[in-house]
Amino acid sequence: MFISFSAIAGNKGAESANEFDWNPVMEAIIQVESGGNRMAKNGNQVGAMQITPIAVAECNKILKLRNSSKRYTLADRFSIEKSKEMFVLIQSFHNPTNNVEQAIRAWNGGPRYSVKKTQRYYEKVMRHLKNK
Repeated sequence: MFISFSAIAGNKGAESANEFDWNPVMEAIIQVESGGNRMAKNGNQVGAMQITPIAVAECNKILKLRNSSKRYTLADRFSIEKSKEMFVLIQSFHNPTNNVEQAIRAWNGGPRYSVKKTQRYYEKVMRHLKNK
């Protein structure tokens, strides 16, 4: 399944689609975060991609800024498809150059991540990416 920003926001032509294929990165993150368990819970992080309430709020803020009526709920974190949509939406806004390293590190350490603090996570995700 290929997900573009336009498909997420329901905008046809209003926004140029993010045509980068994030699927291999998302699948590697899912393996590292939850081993593929969409019902995984770790504190306030839940779902296959271990999404926090802050990430859901960020997605809804981005959608509002882009004049989309779509919104995500906390329950959407348990849907792998919706989790992937949220990941792509965050990348389209905060990582418009589709930098894979930045995407992986920011998923683990937030937008102002530390390279040192995200190094082990980055290496784990890259191992899964290379084994595909």
